[in-house]
Amino acid sequence: MKVAIVGVSGAVGQEFLRVLDERNFPLDELVLFGSSRSAGRVYTFRGKEYTVRELKHNDDFKGIDVAFVSAGGGTSVEFEKTITQYGAVMIDNSSAFRMDNDVPLVVPEVNPEDALDRPRNVIANPNCTTIQMVVALKVIEQLSHIKRVHVSTYQAASGAGATAMAELVKQYEQLLKGEEPTIEKFAYQLAYNLIPQVDVFTDNGYTKEEMKMYNETRKIMHSDIEVSATCVRVPVIRAHSEATWVETERPVSVEEVRAAFAEAEGIVLQDNPDQKEYPMPLFVADKEPVYVGRIRKDISNPNGLTFWTVSDQIKKGAALNAVQIAEYLIKVGNIG
Repeated sequence: MKVAIVGVSGAVGQEFLRVLDERNFPLDELVLFGSSRSAGRVYTFRGKEYTVRELKHNDDFKGIDVAFVSAGGGTSVEFEKTITQYGAVMIDNSSAFRMDNDVPLVVPEVNPEDALDRPRNVIANPNCTTIQMVVALKVIEQLSHIKRVHVSTYQAASGAGATAMAELVKQYEQLLKGEEPTIEKFAYQLAYNLIPQVDVFTDNGYTKEEMKMYNETRKIMHSDIEVSATCVRVPVIRAHSEATWVETERPVSVEEVRAAFAEAEGIVLQDNPDQKEYPMPLFVADKEPVYVGRIRKDISNPNGLTFWTVSDQIKKGAALNAVQIAEYLIKVGNIG
């Protein structure tokens, strides 16, 4: 198994290295790619040093089985054919291909089989907030069809990359010293603040991030589900949180849902409010599963349920999900 990572120097690229190692991914060769700025950097993986190559339009992807790509949408579009021309499966973390009809959008706990039908040999990794939500929604969908979802997200700085995480830390340091905070990655100071905007606004008043949750959820779940989202950036370093309300076709009890979550793949049930036990980003950062808690009936709707989820945006929301897709393809004998 020959594996490539494109965009290895970024936050998700570095997480790819950690996840591949932690999960003992069965690779024989590893090739690292980056921009001209990153070319020449050296990273250690499983005791061996690897030098980053500059990503170019050449034959570097000949013989590569799977390429994990996290270098931005523009780069993904430009280099798609270069990466896939010799048969490599491109698992792309950008938003470039997610809604293309001939590119599957995959969360392994929800729709792994979709990864087998990939005319362009490209598989899209969904948006981090969508991944976290649909892992939980799939569990409820198996009990009763979900008609409608309202979700508010509480998104960590990690969603905007390594420089955004560093900026949040720096802002707190500057403010404690009485200095003016550095504001570069976000429209406003994030420290001691909430910003009710993630990505740019669209004509309907929703942001692109919020529309991703609507469109991607329907594609992944092959469903007519309606999703209304409000996405908020919060002063947390790592791990996104979501407050989710669902309306199902039939009433579903809290006991049914709790039992289903307890058995579900990729989920940790942490729902003991009497003991103040519920998921929090402080404790979920760097963990693999989606954590679920605060499960309760919606007192305003007999067919309504509400719950709280937390998941590491860089891990399950990005690198881990992509690696799990590749693991599934290996398991069913579809690559390698």
